[in-house]
This record gives sequence, C-alpha cells and structure tokens, in this order.
Amino acid sequence: MDPRPWRRAIAWLALLGPFFYASYGFANAMAARRDGVPSVFFGWEQEIPFVAWTIIPYWTTNAFYVASLFVCRTRNELDTHCLRLLSAQILAVVCFLIWPLAFSFDRPPVDGLPGHMFAALESFDRPYNQAPSLHIALTIILWTLYARHLQGASRWLLHAWFALVCVSVLTTWQHHFIDVPSGLAAGWLCIWLLPGEKHSPLYAVRFSRAHARLRLAMAYLAGSAGCALLAMAQGGTWLWAWWPALSLAMVALNYAFLGPAGFQKRADGRMSLAARWLYAPYFLVAWINSRLWTLRHPGPVEVAGGVWIGRIPSQSSRQDFIVVDVCAELPLPGGARPGDRIVPMLDLVMPSSAQLLAAADAIRTARQHGPVLVCCALGYSRSAVSVAAWLLRDGSATDPDEAIARVRIARRQIVLGTAHRRLLHALSWEAPRTSGATGERAG
Repeated sequence: MDPRPWRRAIAWLALLGPFFYASYGFANAMAARRDGVPSVFFGWEQEIPFVAWTIIPYWTTNAFYVASLFVCRTRNELDTHCLRLLSAQILAVVCFLIWPLAFSFDRPPVDGLPGHMFAALESFDRPYNQAPSLHIALTIILWTLYARHLQGASRWLLHAWFALVCVSVLTTWQHHFIDVPSGLAAGWLCIWLLPGEKHSPLYAVRFSRAHARLRLAMAYLAGSAGCALLAMAQGGTWLWAWWPALSLAMVALNYAFLGPAGFQKRADGRMSLAARWLYAPYFLVAWINSRLWTLRHPGPVEVAGGVWIGRIPSQSSRQDFIVVDVCAELPLPGGARPGDRIVPMLDLVMPSSAQLLAAADAIRTARQHGPVLVCCALGYSRSAVSVAAWLLRDGSATDPDEAIARVRIARRQIVLGTAHRRLLHALSWEAPRTSGATGERAG
C-alpha cells in the first residue's frame, strides 16, 4: 500500500484550523453587532435537562476532527474529507451571517473539570449562530469517515459515542432543537456534494432544454416552495416541512440540471447514504406511488425470449431474475446481485440515446445468464422502451412499431407515445452492436 499522505494532512490542518476559528469568530462578531438577534425554540425544550458532564463528548469532536485527517489512507480520501469539512464551515457561516440566531437559556454555574471545559469553550464561542449546528454538521462528516474504517464492536462503539455527541449539543445547552436537524441536513448535503467514490454531482451540471424536464422541475420546485411556505406560516411541528421542501428542491435540481446523477444511485442498486437522508420524504412518496399504481398488476410479464418487464421488485419477489434496473429515483431492494445492471433514467421524461442503447445492450448481456427482469418504478414506460430498444438491437423486431406492439401485447398498460417512437426510429438506424458505456454492472 502507498504510504498515508501525512504531509498533505498537515497542510490541510494548517488551512482548516485557522479558517475555522477566523470564520466562526467573524460570524459571531457580526451577529453580536445586531440588535435583537432572535431565538427559535419549542416550549418543551425547557424540559431538557442540563447535564454538565456531556461537555466531555461535546469537546471530543475537536480531537476527532484533528485525528480524522491522519486516518485517511489516500490522497483522494483526504482531499474529499477536507473539502467536506471546509464546505460545511462555509455553508454554516453563510447561514449565520444571513440569519443569525441566539441561544436563549441561562446556563447554570458549573465547577470542576466540566466547568473548566465550559470556560474554555466560552473563550471563543458565543450564544449566536445556532442553525444549522456546525457541530452537528461536522460530526456527521466525521462519523461517516470513521465508520468506513472501523468494523465490529469498535464500529458500534463509535456509533454510540457520536450519537451521544449529537445529544450533547442539547444537554450542554449549546443549541436549540431546530439547530440539530438543520445541522444534519448541512452535513449530509456536503457529503452528497462530495461523494468521494464518484465525481461530485456538480460535474453533471447541464441545463436541460427538454420541455418535459423543465416542466417537471418547475412542478417540483413549486412543491418545495409550498412546503417551505407551510413551514414558515405554521411553525411548530410544521417546521418539519422544511425536510420535504429540501428534498423536492433537490429533485427539481436533478430535472433541470443534474439528471440521474443527482439521485446517486450506485452500481449496487442502492442510493448513497447522503441521498437516502436528503431525499427520504421524496423516496417514501415515490415508493408508495409505485405500489399504488401497480396494485392490480404487481407481477412482471414476459415479453420475449426470457425478457420480462415490471415494477421494481421486492427482495422476496426477485426469484432467479437477472435485473436490469432503469429507475433512477428508487433503490433496488436488497441491492444488486452479480450480473445485474443499473442504467438510471429519470421518470416521466425521454431517456437519452446513450441511456437507451446502454439499457438495450445490458439486457442482451444479462440474457446470456438467465431470465431478465427489466424494471422501473411502474414497469410502464422506461422499462418498456428499453425492452423495445432491445428487440430492435437484437433483430427480434423489424421496426419501432413492431417492437412497441410486442411489448404492449405483453403489458397493455405501457405508456409509450410518439416521442418514444421517434427515439426508437433514430436508434434503429444505429446498427452497431457494441455494449453501451453508461450501464453499470453489479458484482
């Protein structure tokens, strides 16, 4: 193995340490100059006990922060981790400058070791700059790094300790509750932006000129705005509406700019951990919707030659299928098995030529190993056009009309229109039978 990048870690620490204290101190100073910095908290928070000794796990974040740079084994891992820490700092400070908040409870006097630790904290910390909790955001970033390097009992001990750190921001009376979920969102957003194992989704930024994608982007953005307005107007428990607001805003971003890459569906059929947290409200509704629409036709149907189409299967209903999954917005339950292929496509819009060719070639390759299930959320459009493309590429259909007709005979509910026919006509002129480059194989 290559030696760990110690010198680069020291250089990063020399940058991150001063930047942390300088930017955080600047945000505190700017907030202190304002008159009447507000507080946002729930009445029940006054029942949260002050537990002085929890300042110890609270403070350990500093030690974990410094040590984390030397835990990284490769230059890429180190750079990704440090950029996450830096982006969390910048994001939090920008929020503090735009919308500063203050902690509103008077902390009781503390003596002994906890007293000294509180005194040291207060030497640079002030009761401002609450949401999002930078402490929580940094903890999430550190948590994911250390968890990747630990196994067994030590990993479970890590989970318990970092959970205690998250609780400690409340029991030390450093933060109000609203700072915790907003800090979680900030941390996961930074991890989503810098996934490490793949390029950042920002690499996929291309403004879509497709009218269908832009219409859906505007619809999701309107839903996001509605959730945000509800949260601001109602307050209280309705503040949780900020979560679907963020989720829907990210879906809108995917349709307008990022494409399937924004959902971060991996070659193993699962979403990244950050995507699972950030898109959770959307994923839940999308999954329920897929089940409701296919309630009367839950099972897959065979089109030709051992190739089937259907909705995303449950883990127990996969049977012995090799799966070609063309759904971008839902995970494949149980993950992909050896031989499965993942070719993510956005819902309700036309796939690109490259995606469709990759799906057709993935079906042909998978078919060599057994029966193939081509699936999307409902099994009505993306999977159907993919199978039609395979029929054309394989020579089992002479033209797009015949290909679509064969798919429709097997599953009459399919939704393929004129635009799909035009795309298939364009593909039918492309005779090469090489494997597509955009499909991802599991195993």
